[in-house]
Amino acid sequence: MDAGSVSPLYALISCILACVLALYGFNAHAFELHYAYAAEEDTQETSDETRIEDDADKAPVTGSNPDTTVPDDIDPLTQEVERTSQEYDEATKRLAEIETQIEENEASLATMREDLPEQQERAASAYRAQYELQQESPNIIALFLGAESLQDFIRNFVYLDHIQAHNAAEIERLQSLKEDLETTQANLDSARDEAAAEKESAESALKAAQEAREEMQRRAREEAARQAAEAAALAAEAEAAREAAEKAAKEAEEADKDADESSNDDEEDDPTKDENYIAPPTSALEPPSDDGADWSMGRDAFIAEWSTRINNYLAGSPLSGYGEAFATAAWSYGVDPRWSPAISNTESSKGAYCFEPYNAWGWGSNNGWTSWEQAIDAHVRGLAAGYGYTITVTNAQKYCPPNWEKWYINTSNQMALI
Repeated sequence: MDAGSVSPLYALISCILACVLALYGFNAHAFELHYAYAAEEDTQETSDETRIEDDADKAPVTGSNPDTTVPDDIDPLTQEVERTSQEYDEATKRLAEIETQIEENEASLATMREDLPEQQERAASAYRAQYELQQESPNIIALFLGAESLQDFIRNFVYLDHIQAHNAAEIERLQSLKEDLETTQANLDSARDEAAAEKESAESALKAAQEAREEMQRRAREEAARQAAEAAALAAEAEAAREAAEKAAKEAEEADKDADESSNDDEEDDPTKDENYIAPPTSALEPPSDDGADWSMGRDAFIAEWSTRINNYLAGSPLSGYGEAFATAAWSYGVDPRWSPAISNTESSKGAYCFEPYNAWGWGSNNGWTSWEQAIDAHVRGLAAGYGYTITVTNAQKYCPPNWEKWYINTSNQMALI
């Protein structure tokens, strides 16, 4: 085969080979892209799983099971706090309504007083015109006799009657304006008297509310200190018991007693097997720090101060900006304003990990809360009714039975930050 015949065949084979290689190269690239994308998806899934696991690690696990039932025998002082708070709110609301009425009355009086001089001048002119008309105008008989025709008589009569009616209307407007002014002034004076009474009522309710909160605060401090001291004594007793048990075990070992029998006896007498058993503290517990709440400053000042403090504590969390809701609820129900925000940190990292919508406190289930404001008010009210003013050892054992000591320490430490 000569070179001329080989060349076209070689060219054809070369072309086919080039096409095959090109096609293979495209498919290989697609294959590489597919597996690269799949690998990226696997990496992303792994990353998401890792992130979820990391978030789960961050979520607090307290084992809390707070008792959310309201006791039948609610502390009378707690009831007094809520009652006086409602009375104060109602009195201040009524006072605000009356003050609005006073402003409206004063505005009406100002308008009437502005119109009065002009209307007095019009009425005075009407009086003068009426007098002159009565003096100079002929009586009806003279008017009839002096008329050139019946139509002339009717025209003159209607004209005079119109003038008299106009003058009478101006005089009546003055009288009506004076009567309205007097009535409005009387209403204003009455509203001011009522406002003074409502203000006195509000101040009385506020004073009662302040006294109730201050008494609750004082009692709570004393009780928290007493329970902390009792817990410290229990911790010392537990430590002494542990040391005694270790000593007894060592003595038993030295005396070659049957370790299995001893172990069985210990299990039979082990109080930790009781489902209601609450372990004693392992160390001395400090009472919560002083909240520094000054209930004597009044509702608005109290809420303003604590809103700022709580918002600073909650900054950057899902509960950020809800300091006013916490402070208002604390005032309404007479609770340490730091308590509920601190529990939200212990239970959910300030609302970051809620097991139910808007439930940052592990508080019951199926509450149906639809907003943070609603949830905050309900939780603080629940604390007031079922737990009291502030955190105590007993409250911690009631809120988080299986891990109460850690719960108490964590929550108490957070309260000190607010």
